[in-house]
Amino acid sequence: MKIYLDVCALCRPYDDQNYLRIKFETVAVKIILAKVKAGMYTLLVSPVHIEEINSIDNTFQLLQIKNILGILGEPVNVDMVKTKERTEHLWSAGLGIADAAHIAFAEISEACFISCDDKLIKKCGSCNIKIWCGNPVDFCVKEGLK
Repeated sequence: MKIYLDVCALCRPYDDQNYLRIKFETVAVKIILAKVKAGMYTLLVSPVHIEEINSIDNTFQLLQIKNILGILGEPVNVDMVKTKERTEHLWSAGLGIADAAHIAFAEISEACFISCDDKLIKKCGSCNIKIWCGNPVDFCVKEGLK
């Protein structure tokens, strides 16, 4: 099964862990990445990941996430024209351009889309997205991961 974690989810382990929700999502992201490492899932990486990650100010965090994607990630293999068209459609439906591109890459790759952004996940419900979209904890529950 292919999965697509957006940059928000990939960065969750570097957020303030004093909040229970952030701790739960951090544990879920770590479980998901462990399952990718074990070969249970394929973690997709798109050009949008690279663009967003390169804008991270914290050098340690930037290098860690690049390392994770370099070791565990596989580049998306999609029709770029269709992806661009879908991105533009999602953008015109009210998503931010980066979010629209992430979702378009995930959708065209037929991957589960995982994000910690509640507003984005809610918008996905109203944009006729054809793939599963949810947060890392919900993904772990859906998949029965421990």
